[in-house]
Amino acid sequence: MKRGSTLLLKIAVILIGVPILGLCIFLLPQIAREAFEHAGKGAVLAYVVFGILIIMYLSAIPFYFALYQALRLINYIDKNQAFSQISVKALKKIRTCAITISGLYVVALPLIFVVAEWDDAPGLILIGLVIAGASMVIAVFAAVLKKLLQEAIDIKSENDLTV
Repeated sequence: MKRGSTLLLKIAVILIGVPILGLCIFLLPQIAREAFEHAGKGAVLAYVVFGILIIMYLSAIPFYFALYQALRLINYIDKNQAFSQISVKALKKIRTCAITISGLYVVALPLIFVVAEWDDAPGLILIGLVIAGASMVIAVFAAVLKKLLQEAIDIKSENDLTV
């Protein structure tokens, strides 16, 4: 594969990670500060917001690990090692990370429901469902790619043995 197309993929992976990093550095601490101010007044809702923020920060860990695995997978493609077991392992790790993110947001849905009821914003629940659903779609896609790649590797090894 040409270097230019993999460079574009690397840039795309990095551009996917930058907004989430900005969210974790700037927006989430601001939300935590406001929730902390309300917690001092005895608002139970602030503790619910803290729970959601903790889950959001926890979901950033597998998200960035999956992005790192995607960059490694692109590097394997650059080195003509795309059809190898290390690529299969990278796809398996991406699938596991996507399932973890989806699970975290499924756990967060009751907390999001409480905030949505309080703020009268049903769109919040939809956002939580979209994140959980998108993560599951990515997990299924990674699993399918892993299976196809494993079958291609098996066929390639059979052909190498017959020649």
